[in-house]
Amino acid sequence: MNWTGSGRLAPRPVLEHLDLVAAPVAAALERLDPAVAATIGVAEIDAEVADTAAFCERYGIAMDASANCVVVKGKRGGDIRFAACMVLATTRADVNGVVRRIIDVRSASFAPMDEAVELTGMEYGGITPIGLPSGWPILVDARVAAASIVVIGGGVRSSKLFLPGAALLALAGSELVEQLGRVPG
Repeated sequence: MNWTGSGRLAPRPVLEHLDLVAAPVAAALERLDPAVAATIGVAEIDAEVADTAAFCERYGIAMDASANCVVVKGKRGGDIRFAACMVLATTRADVNGVVRRIIDVRSASFAPMDEAVELTGMEYGGITPIGLPSGWPILVDARVAAASIVVIGGGVRSSKLFLPGAALLALAGSELVEQLGRVPG
């Protein structure tokens, strides 16, 4: 597989390097359709530069080739709902508009870091939609799904996954969403 746009990194097939990702990510990858899993590469990175801007600068990755997984927490009455939003690093998830309507809550906001880490079993700065708790909707912005290759977290700060954006739509609970990500400004 050729993971174009990988900058100064040399991704390798993730199924051959499951030790580089978080345990829930590895388990989910093993359950994923083998044809989809074969399209996913992994590269080890310096955990100190896992945050998007620093990562892109260090490794020569375009910001519009990097996607962020944003965990959103919504409430309706006593009911609490979580969702993951996949948006390009050049955009921001429309949490109070699009996301709030899709998950049918009165109020929505970014999940607190400690809660997101505890619920996902992943490291903050590495949270990825692969291996999230079952039942969580995974909202994928159309621009992410259309990307030939997108870089996302590996569940830990020390790795990144490279995959066709459309591969995210193969995840259980995923949904293609137009205009999920908004260009700031």
